[in-house]
Amino acid sequence: MKNKTYVRACGSGFQSSRREKYGNVFKTHLLGRPLIRVTGAENVRKILMGEHHLVSTEWPRSTRMLLGPNTVSNSIGDIHRNKRKLVSALATLAACLVSVTLLLAVSQQLWQLRWAATRDKSCKLPIPKGSMGFPLIGETGHWLLQVFSKIFSHEALESYLPKIQLVIQDTLRAWSSHPEAINVYQEAQKLTFRMAIRVLLGFSIPEEDLGHLFEVYQQFVENVFSLPVDLPFSGYRRGIQARQTLQKGLEKAIREKLQCTQGKDYSDALDILIESSKEHGKEMTMQELKDGTLELIFAAYATTASASTSLIMQLLKHPAVLEKLREELRAKGLLHSGGCPCEGTLRLDTLSGLHYLDCVIKEVMRLFTPVSGGYRTVLQTFELDGFQIPKGWSVMYSIRDTHDTAPVFKDVNVFDPDRFGQARSEDKDGRFHYLPFGGGVRTCLGKHLAKLFLKVLAVELASTSRFELATRTFPRITLVPVLHPVDGLSVKFFGLDSNQNKILPETEAMLSATV
Repeated sequence: MKNKTYVRACGSGFQSSRREKYGNVFKTHLLGRPLIRVTGAENVRKILMGEHHLVSTEWPRSTRMLLGPNTVSNSIGDIHRNKRKLVSALATLAACLVSVTLLLAVSQQLWQLRWAATRDKSCKLPIPKGSMGFPLIGETGHWLLQVFSKIFSHEALESYLPKIQLVIQDTLRAWSSHPEAINVYQEAQKLTFRMAIRVLLGFSIPEEDLGHLFEVYQQFVENVFSLPVDLPFSGYRRGIQARQTLQKGLEKAIREKLQCTQGKDYSDALDILIESSKEHGKEMTMQELKDGTLELIFAAYATTASASTSLIMQLLKHPAVLEKLREELRAKGLLHSGGCPCEGTLRLDTLSGLHYLDCVIKEVMRLFTPVSGGYRTVLQTFELDGFQIPKGWSVMYSIRDTHDTAPVFKDVNVFDPDRFGQARSEDKDGRFHYLPFGGGVRTCLGKHLAKLFLKVLAVELASTSRFELATRTFPRITLVPVLHPVDGLSVKFFGLDSNQNKILPETEAMLSATV
């Protein structure tokens, strides 16, 4: 009998009870403003496919200001459709565990649309010259498509793969050598930060400086959704100060990267973007590069850490799933029958052949979608599920509720990777029943890269690690700012010998030998 996994968390029960009472489309209020909460594949489809003509993405003012004017997050309409092909090459590359924006679960504040502001001649929001804040067409549009295809091509992903694998291997070795249990969520945040810095941006920042930069970045993230009140000791002021410190560090790293081009055996996303812009006479400014890299790290940080933590928790809860994953690795020659992992780096075609691994990642993303949904503001009145949704109101579509209520999924509370296997394929009926990466024009462009990261992590966990829960029970789950265990998930990792037996620290080995 399969074990049941319940993800009811702080606040989720209230929303579920409201949905059961009022249906899939109901009105509520947030900070005194009317809000329509939407669940269900057909309703969500209309919202996502209505981007730019029925609805538009909404960000809090504090987030727009702290991320900067040169980011995809601050783009709308035709600007977004064109600009995302350029900056998203940076900004969404690691953001793809989610489909829309990190506002999805974090933002509890609804602010005035930039859509309206950019069309209002009295608008005070600055759009600096050269900020890429204008539609790009013709030859430029053709160039953007070329850049986009390069960054997400099979060749590019193949070149990122060994670097991602090395970062994950180094991290797991560090976790295993730690004498005490680790806080998985905290360490997963460090891992995703390191991946963005080392692999996607190609920065060679010393370890000490990288640690300091991570601490500053945590302060930035903690305040990016704060009330936009610029007063001493306010969260917004702390966010501004953290942003300034980060941008100094990023500018130094970018300048060093531009000066040192020797010794690299692959082109990262930043390389491709810079070189492509030079080739077409559209060199980016330093401010644009800093804003783009900051958004990339911001997008990759919390959501990837959330999904990685959920993956580890489910492998702990379901040892049969972990063993079945190991059996698949043995069948594909990635794990010897004796237990030790095979030598060499992974390849994309090898990972593509691991069908059960793909099912495991899909099931983690179904039950534990890092973000709960997305906010939109209505541009024109339209009908949804028999109700009129007025212009100017806000709409929140729920990814998590849609997964929980999708009729195509059997036993929705059960962690069951086989539901995505060929024999059942429960996700084949209906495009919007399963949408961890969103849909429409704001679907996650780099979702294949995101799944690649999780697959490599799962392979390395199954083949090179033994780990066990360091507490008596599993922690509760909270949904804010993204889904994660309330105590971070305390886990003890062990190294493995050639037979995949746990290698205990010397003191523990001595105690174990004592009668």
